[in-house]
Amino acid sequence: MGVQGLTGFVEERGAFFTELRVRDTKLVIDGSSLYHRLYFASALDFRCGGDYGAFAVAVSDFFSSLRACRVAPFVVLDGGRGADDRKLPTLKGRAAERLRAAHGLSRGEGGGLVPLLAREAFVQALRRLGVPFVQCFAEADREIAGLASRWGCPVLSLDSDFFVFDLPGGYCPLNHFQWQSVREGEGPQGCYVPAQRFSVEKFCGYFGPLRKSLLPLFAVMTGNDHIDLAALEKFFSTVRWPQGCVAGRGGKHGRLRGLLAWLAQFAEPAEAVDHVLKYLKKHERGEVKALLCASVEDYTPSDVNLEDFFQNGKYESEAARKSDLPQWVLNALAKGKLAPFISDTLVLRSTFLHVQVENMQRPSAHSTALPIRQVIYGLLLKTSQNTEVASSSEQSNELPVVQEFDRLQKTLKKTFVQAASPPTDFYDDHFSLDKLMEVPMSCRQMLLLDTLGVNMSFLESIPSHLQLPVAVTCYWIRCSEPKVTLHQLKALLLTVVSGELHRITGDPDPTVSHAEDDSSAYNEFLKWKEKKPQNKDFDLDAAHSFCQWQCCLQMGFYLNQLLCSPLPEPELTSRLYSGTLVQRLYQELKSTASVENLFSLSPKMTQLYQVLLNTVES
Repeated sequence: MGVQGLTGFVEERGAFFTELRVRDTKLVIDGSSLYHRLYFASALDFRCGGDYGAFAVAVSDFFSSLRACRVAPFVVLDGGRGADDRKLPTLKGRAAERLRAAHGLSRGEGGGLVPLLAREAFVQALRRLGVPFVQCFAEADREIAGLASRWGCPVLSLDSDFFVFDLPGGYCPLNHFQWQSVREGEGPQGCYVPAQRFSVEKFCGYFGPLRKSLLPLFAVMTGNDHIDLAALEKFFSTVRWPQGCVAGRGGKHGRLRGLLAWLAQFAEPAEAVDHVLKYLKKHERGEVKALLCASVEDYTPSDVNLEDFFQNGKYESEAARKSDLPQWVLNALAKGKLAPFISDTLVLRSTFLHVQVENMQRPSAHSTALPIRQVIYGLLLKTSQNTEVASSSEQSNELPVVQEFDRLQKTLKKTFVQAASPPTDFYDDHFSLDKLMEVPMSCRQMLLLDTLGVNMSFLESIPSHLQLPVAVTCYWIRCSEPKVTLHQLKALLLTVVSGELHRITGDPDPTVSHAEDDSSAYNEFLKWKEKKPQNKDFDLDAAHSFCQWQCCLQMGFYLNQLLCSPLPEPELTSRLYSGTLVQRLYQELKSTASVENLFSLSPKMTQLYQVLLNTVES
């Protein structure tokens, strides 16, 4: 969620924090806040979209710092939007902001944008590092608060809602968590991460004193991701603030100060709500009261027992139960083996497609991957004809429709997309979603490859962990508009090969032997990277094409996951793709054909490049 203006208000004073030495403790981490923070800290160039290798290093370094201080991290990720979809207006606003940022970057302006596959890369990094994590069914805030309250440990986040939750172990904002400056402790206690913890007691004592139980009402009245302030404007325009708090002065913070001082006169939330309602018209009071009371509940810790998940792998929540989704789907969602895109499609029949730094005059890069999404929608929403819950449209064989939010030039646009009908020889009435895992692996693999337009015989010469990216690349070449150029293709494949070389030479396993020529080739590659690029131009049309490839890879990932991985999942964290590198290779290939021989010192990598190129071109 997020309380409007509260972070700036608290930070402006700085008097509400106490120093904390984080060591020898459990730590509940807001995963969404963390991966955004780490990506922004590690990104070299936001225009090129996707330096996942550098991001993975930042994630690894972060958890290494925690390990050195004997901190046990537990990462909690947001899931889908939830059946009530209360955040839809907020999400549309954020999508519009992201679109403006992407357009600015495409024009060479400043700013930052998390790339399309950052979340997938983060989840892969957590798995590789053995960090325990869970993906909630919907928004994670209340479940984070519930777990931290159960354990009495701090919460690490950048979400201003955690200023409001009553947390026994406190809230540590990520911007005050100095994980890159681990310090040696005195005596046997050992090293620690210097941090600052928000003190609810100091905050409430400063305004009144204000009772902690009134903070949720303060957050709701100020405005968060779930409530529109318009209904309360009458209150704010007519209420008389306590002496010393003048309405309309001090901007947004003036209103926050006034509201806190005003609330301090009440003993409990119900009394304050009754006084708020006196300022409203009689016909508005019932609806506003219900809205305020319901929204205040958002700040009570959830009763979902995440401890049970981390100990026994069981995730149970009322929202998940009410969704009536198959148990295997719920399990896969909780373990991050299916993305929130899947649950949003199932629960809401509605999805957001995130914009990248692309050519805004052209159709969205996501349009290239539309046929893959339609197959995903068909698999998810296919209902057996004899089921009692099938809607009238499904019983009459009409294909389900999904609402997509995507860009149309520089604006957010809602479109309706019809699901594809799965092939009858693969998916008859006996195979609804709950029985998808019973479909033979060979059939699931065939559906994946048919969707991508590739025959398995073409992929047999490709290392198994690269088969899905190569199949996606074949699809990209066939379906992209405008057509992929040879220089773009070669730049992408050289990037994949560089990732392979990094993976082989950087493997810490002492039993894995590294050929000397591989190490020599990698050293030469690093020297080449350190040289000043011959051409620093940013080619927006090429960037658009590479955005299309990432869209195709994302949907290839999701379809592969939904089909229970008939092909191995490629590792984004092993430098499979780097937006900065692919853009530089593309620029240099246009002027110097010899760049194609970048890995000539390694016969193995030279052969891999030729195999990849021949397979895709064929």
